[in-house]
Amino acid sequence: MYDFFFVLIPRHMPYLLEGALVTLELSITSMAFALVLGILVALGRLSDRALLARPLDAYVEIWRDVPLVVQLLVIYFTLPQIGIRLPGFWAGVLGLSLNLGAYLSEVFRAAITSIDDGQREAGLSIGMSRTMIYSRVILPQALRIALPTVGGYFISLLKDSSLVSFIAVNELLRHGTIVISSTFRSMEIYLMVAMIYFVMSFTASRLVARLEFILTPKHLRRNVPTVAPTPLDALPAAHTSTSTP
Repeated sequence: MYDFFFVLIPRHMPYLLEGALVTLELSITSMAFALVLGILVALGRLSDRALLARPLDAYVEIWRDVPLVVQLLVIYFTLPQIGIRLPGFWAGVLGLSLNLGAYLSEVFRAAITSIDDGQREAGLSIGMSRTMIYSRVILPQALRIALPTVGGYFISLLKDSSLVSFIAVNELLRHGTIVISSTFRSMEIYLMVAMIYFVMSFTASRLVARLEFILTPKHLRRNVPTVAPTPLDALPAAHTSTSTP
């Protein structure tokens, strides 16, 4: 125990944190692209144009039905055979973004369809265009509805980003593997890696919860009283009845 806290952590934690920084960069960049992709795909699948909706349906099915690690390997090792070469980091961003975008498109599609159609009709009745209705009325509400699920996917993305170690990206898990290969202390190093992942995921979950609270209108926030009032019919009988002569 002494060796773990006073030798291994001071010696190897800085190197592992360098990998954690790459993990954060990879996750945040992929999440940004996936959000845009998910919204666009959701809107495209909700359109009346079959030539647009059908290919997007196929994209969602393919990228949800194939394991993420296989997608990353195909992007990194197969695309160069047709002349498309990407650095490991950007190959990871592309794979994670396409994979997560397919899932987020379903989240945004459900959120958009949950908005009352009366709001669309009201916007059209006052002369608003469809673009204006979606940008000012529908999408802001849909984004707030989808926020908890999107936050959950971001936390999953932090952990799934460890798969890019298969395509030689020096993120947190790969840094841990490198340290293990030189120290042969797998249990202690993997414990340190797990601690870092936990801190990142827990911090992300708290930030998402705070953002959800800020974006929720005050009248929709749940105010739970510390002490519930006692109804009159719940009072003891001796306090509510009168004695008879």
